[in-house]
Amino acid sequence: MEEEFLLTQIQFQKATFAGGCFWCMVSPFDEQQGIEKIISGYTGGNEEYPSYKDVVSGKAGHREAVQILYNPDIFPYEKLLELYWQQIDPTDPEGQFSDRGAAYTTAIYYHSDEQRKLAEESKRQLEESGRFQQSIVTEILPAQPFYPAEEFHQDFYKKNNFRYELYRRGSGRQEFSKKFWPKDNSHLKETLTPIQFHVTQENGTEPPFNNEYWNNDREGIYVDIVSGEPLFTSKDQYDSGCGWPSFTKPVMSASVKERYDLSHRSTRVEVRSRDADSHLGHVFEDGPGKNGLRYCINSAALRFIPVEDLAKEGYEDFKILFPGRQETER
Repeated sequence: MEEEFLLTQIQFQKATFAGGCFWCMVSPFDEQQGIEKIISGYTGGNEEYPSYKDVVSGKAGHREAVQILYNPDIFPYEKLLELYWQQIDPTDPEGQFSDRGAAYTTAIYYHSDEQRKLAEESKRQLEESGRFQQSIVTEILPAQPFYPAEEFHQDFYKKNNFRYELYRRGSGRQEFSKKFWPKDNSHLKETLTPIQFHVTQENGTEPPFNNEYWNNDREGIYVDIVSGEPLFTSKDQYDSGCGWPSFTKPVMSASVKERYDLSHRSTRVEVRSRDADSHLGHVFEDGPGKNGLRYCINSAALRFIPVEDLAKEGYEDFKILFPGRQETER
């Protein structure tokens, strides 16, 4: 009933994609504006209400898939297709990465004739692009009954982030995506200094005690050096003794995203900006705040805007965080 209400009142539409392990097919879409809901499930087979065990064994004949409820005015189907291709190996007829078998093969299930035409055209363009030397084998099929997977599998990347990151990296999916769909951020070299580019785009780290904001004591907010999105405030900054700017929390919980960083021998939680996906630093559980967190952030990833310049810089709404300063300015 809830889904029917959304479809009727807000004109959301459905998209269904099979791309191998559905754990890895949720996060890329979940981060986009215009995506209302993503369900991991099973489709394409003959068995009603199949179990995970029956699907992966091939007994049920289903594929693992995700069904997406989206607003086409904000995130049209063409963009969904573009993002879908970037998550899979469309040349593999036997499965996806470390997951083998028919349950893990790829397919686009269309819900309308328009979706079918757009999917076929998108596939044709990908074939003609020469990005892959082998043929594109991803099928384009009419939508069939979709059965939600067990609750354990829903939003797995959120509920079991460490296990998810281990799986994604170990499966080979992550490296494949980087190889065939590399991000071109070279234009940022024109606007960022070498250290700013190294930190934000190459996951670098600047020297401690030799950076711009490690001992900053002015009032204001910190924004992403790339996009300008607000990230932290001086009200939550403190001297942790580490030599980098340290904060007890972001200015808003939605300002940053966190993921396990497995690139070093020790496991750390990386902090990235939500919109620009800039590498910012790491978060540790040894902070003084009520949540016990310490956001250790590179100065090179930040731009500081003093409270007296907030209005001029377009961040006037954040003056509410500094009530004493507002009275002084009047």
